[in-house]
Amino acid sequence: MAIWKLHGDGVTIRPGEVVKPDERLTWGRTVGMGLQHVVAMFGATFLVPMLTGFPPATTLFFSAIGTIAFLLITGNRLPSYLGSSFAFIAPITAAKASDGGSFGTALFGVLCAGTLLAIIGLIVNVAGASWIDKVMPPVVTGSIVMLIGFNLAPSAWNNFAQAKLTAGITVLAILLVTVLFKGIVGRLSILIGVIVGYVAALIQDAAGMKIVLGTNADGSSILGPQIDFARVREAAWVGLPHFQHPQVDWAVLLLFLPVVLALIAENIGHVKSVALMTGQNFDRVTGRALLSDGVATMLAGAGGGSGTTTYAENIGVMAATRIYSTAVYWVAGGFALLLSLCPKFGELIATIPVGVLGGAGTVLYGMIGLLGARIWIENHVDFGNSVNLFTAAVALIAGIANFTFDLGDGSSIQGITVGAFAAILIYHAMRWIARRRGTLGDDLTASPASVPEGLEQATYDDWGRD
Repeated sequence: MAIWKLHGDGVTIRPGEVVKPDERLTWGRTVGMGLQHVVAMFGATFLVPMLTGFPPATTLFFSAIGTIAFLLITGNRLPSYLGSSFAFIAPITAAKASDGGSFGTALFGVLCAGTLLAIIGLIVNVAGASWIDKVMPPVVTGSIVMLIGFNLAPSAWNNFAQAKLTAGITVLAILLVTVLFKGIVGRLSILIGVIVGYVAALIQDAAGMKIVLGTNADGSSILGPQIDFARVREAAWVGLPHFQHPQVDWAVLLLFLPVVLALIAENIGHVKSVALMTGQNFDRVTGRALLSDGVATMLAGAGGGSGTTTYAENIGVMAATRIYSTAVYWVAGGFALLLSLCPKFGELIATIPVGVLGGAGTVLYGMIGLLGARIWIENHVDFGNSVNLFTAAVALIAGIANFTFDLGDGSSIQGITVGAFAAILIYHAMRWIARRRGTLGDDLTASPASVPEGLEQATYDDWGRD
């Protein structure tokens, strides 16, 4: 375990200097920076349970526990906050639908995804990460990340259509905050947009406007306000989150396997990004980072939370402040843990109206999809090469159009799963045939996953990574 030493006088950071992971500022400044990291992760981490139906406080609890586990497993050397991964939204939604709305099978899928990621982390820790680039070159990784985002488009519209005015205000607020403000305010555009949409819904409720909440048995509409504070008033101020347990259903595994591929890309991108910004080599920690995220996701799946991933939002805060101290993340994890133990706070988050979710989802799902395109651009993927072209083309249509194949035993594979496996199989099959026939060159991609320059090019999450 790395032990922190004071950076200079603990107060001053000279131009060009960085506070390294094994350094810290005074504890007062460290606590302040930790709280800023909580704010940075807040919007995206809470949006996942709101979109999937998981209890927000439980998700925050396992996000905090996962962050602490990450710091321990990586030897306190690699700064990272583990927030809710948007890659899990689609498989969780599909698993719940197949199980009549129950969380049990979805949690089993999250647990299994975490287990597989942890196993891969152990392998990488022994064998290195170069084999991952060979199995999942940028054209494949970019395709998978893109279809994960765009496959969620119908979900965004379903929420948007239920309260179009609120959803439209939310989207407009996000866009305006992004271009009107710099620094941390601009980076929190999603969170601020959600707050603006929430206030807009409150105003509409106060004016007596109602939305369709459902339908009666006779087909008539059930009208009501967008926000209901009844459960907030009933909730206690202090208490444990609502824990749930997974229900074994092996049929859901195929839904969650593609998520692991996205998590691998996000984690490796995170490690390389921090290495670039700090000037340190973290290659030997890559396996531990994957293992840590796997363990955190396993814990979440076992107890009722959503899967986790390293957060680009927090990388943004690090790059802006040039403070990479892991002490800051211990503070962030501890404060998030305290918030998760306030049931009233969790119920307040759960009141965020469907229109706000539709507006935020419209922006976020599109961002996730375009992150796949960014992976292609940053790695100079050549779509003049037919192998790359057909790999992406078939995978994207299969995933976005939600291609479904019945396996004959009452289970099926669809959407993201079909697209992800199509990308891997088509790429390697076409490349093998082309090599044997001499019909295409070997330069199918310009380079393995590389680290882009600058903050905005630093990681693939996606909002996500986010």
